[in-house]
Amino acid sequence: MAKISKKRKEAFAKFDKTKIYPLNEAVQLVKEITYTKFNSSFDIDVRLGVDPRKANQMVRGVVTLPHGTGKEVRVLALCTPDKEDEAKAAGADYVGLDEYVEKIKKGWTDIDVIITMPSVMPKIGALGKILGPRGLMPNPKAGTVTMDVGKAITDVKAGKIDFKVDKYGIIHTGIGKVNFTPDQLMENVKEMMSTIIKLKPTSAKGTYIKSIFFSSTMSPGVQVDPKSVTV
Repeated sequence: MAKISKKRKEAFAKFDKTKIYPLNEAVQLVKEITYTKFNSSFDIDVRLGVDPRKANQMVRGVVTLPHGTGKEVRVLALCTPDKEDEAKAAGADYVGLDEYVEKIKKGWTDIDVIITMPSVMPKIGALGKILGPRGLMPNPKAGTVTMDVGKAITDVKAGKIDFKVDKYGIIHTGIGKVNFTPDQLMENVKEMMSTIIKLKPTSAKGTYIKSIFFSSTMSPGVQVDPKSVTV
């Protein structure tokens, strides 16, 4: 059995694992039980009453968080020469096409998001085995395959994130940093939950939001009352 560290024991002692906390208390608790020396990510896990194996119950979407994620997002713009200036002006970290396609084929994936154009997708399709497992494959539904390259880059840099339910029916994503104020975190949470609720499949029956947990990097999870988040 893995040994629980002293700091983790102290974190567990600060809250009741069996209790379901209202939004404001849960946010504050996660800030208090985070013991990493670095600025940890503030994460949310939402268990949904859907069956992801059924295509009509797959929940996937994008949301622009009011206060961003607090993470510096490295963007690669794979675009034609006529779009390069637009991409650079919008803040893309890397801009080009063939040279980056070749670089990725050799294993380079030191990026967080790829923005590209519909006409370029045939070249990127061959990179699926490399990009897919890392969640880097551009997708029109996520807004990362578009002719409006500049806006897509600006949105991503401002805190736009792509999320989808996993095979267990859970959406897991970072929605800020623990050094955000409680109000900033609560506003990000509400925007995230509002988007998830709007994406409820018509074929999903029963309780849609089954449970919500907050945590930070290496912290225990704190269960949140869905009513305090969705009202």
